Amino acid sequence: MTEENYISAYQQKKHRKNILLILTICLLIIIMFMISMGTGFIRLTPIELVRTLFGMGTDKQNIILFDFRLPRIVISILVGMALAVSGSILQGVSGNALADPGILGINSGAGLAVMLFISFFPTTTAAPVFFLPILAFVGAAATAILIYVLAYKRGEGISPTRLLLTGVAVAAGISAAMIVLTLRLSPENYQFVAIWMAGSIWGSNWSFVLALLPWILILLPIAYSKARVLNTFNLGEIPATGLGLAIEKERLILLAIAVGLAGASVSVSGGIGFIGLIAPHLARQLVGAKHQYLLPTAALIGSLLLITADTIGRWILQPSEIPAGIVVAVIGAPYFLYLLARSKA
Repeated sequence: MTEENYISAYQQKKHRKNILLILTICLLIIIMFMISMGTGFIRLTPIELVRTLFGMGTDKQNIILFDFRLPRIVISILVGMALAVSGSILQGVSGNALADPGILGINSGAGLAVMLFISFFPTTTAAPVFFLPILAFVGAAATAILIYVLAYKRGEGISPTRLLLTGVAVAAGISAAMIVLTLRLSPENYQFVAIWMAGSIWGSNWSFVLALLPWILILLPIAYSKARVLNTFNLGEIPATGLGLAIEKERLILLAIAVGLAGASVSVSGGIGFIGLIAPHLARQLVGAKHQYLLPTAALIGSLLLITADTIGRWILQPSEIPAGIVVAVIGAPYFLYLLARSKA
C-alpha cells in the first residue's frame, strides 16, 4: 500500500468513526427526549405517552405533554445547540480553551437587557416574546464589544489570558448591577428573576420556540459554513494571515454569530453557563479539532447535556424544581477548575 493510499484509508476510517459517534449521540438525545416527556410531577407511563402522542390521551395528558413538556424539551435542545456552538466559535476565534459565553460575560450582558425589559414591561403578548431575542442580542453585543475593547492591546492584539480575565471582570460587574436592580422589584417579579438568573427554562411555550427558532435556523448553518475559517484560526494569526485570511473581518463575523446564538438562548433560558465550555471540549476529545466535525458534535452534546440537566431538575426534588442552570453548574464548575489547572500545568 502506497503512502497516499494509506492516508486515504486512514481518513475514511476516521470519517466513519466520527459519523458513528454523531449518530450515537443522536440516539442518546432521542432516548433522553422520550424519558423527559414522561418525567415530571405528573408521570406519564410509556403506554400513556405513546397513546397521547398518537392523539388517544386524555385532555389532561394532552395539556401536560403538548402545552408544557414538549415546548420546554424543544427549547432545551435548541438552547443546548446554540450555547455549544457559540462556545466552540469563541474558543476557536480567541485561541482560549476556557472561552465560554457565560464565563466571558456575554450571557450576563444579554441577561441584563432582558431583565430590564421584563422588569418594566409585561411579556404576556406575542410581540414582546419575539422581541426578547433581539433585545438579548443587543445586550450581548454591547457586552462583547466592551470586552473586546478592554482586552485589546495595540501591537499585541488579544491574548487568551487577558480576554478571559476581562470577561470575568465584566461579568462580575454586570451581575452586581443585576442584583442592585432586583432590589426595586416586587416580590413576584423578584422570585421570577431569581429563578431566571439561575438558569431556568422559563420560556416553556410554543411562542418562545418560534421566537428562538429563526435564530437557530439562520445562524447555525452560517457557523458551519465558517468551519474552514475556524480551522485556519487554529494555526494562529500569522499563519492564517499568510494563507490569505482576512483575520479581523472573519473574527467580527464569527463573534457576531456567537453573540447572536448566546443572546437568543439567554432570552428564553436564563443564565445557563458552562454548556459552551463543556460541549466543545468533549466534542474535541471525541472527533478531533476539525470544525467540520467539531461544530455538529458539540451542538449535539450541548443538547444532550441541557435536556438531561432539565429532566434531572424536574425529577430530583418533586414537586419542586431545580433550575437546569444549577444542575449544569454542578457539573461545569469542577470541570472548569480542572481545565484551568491543566492549562496552568
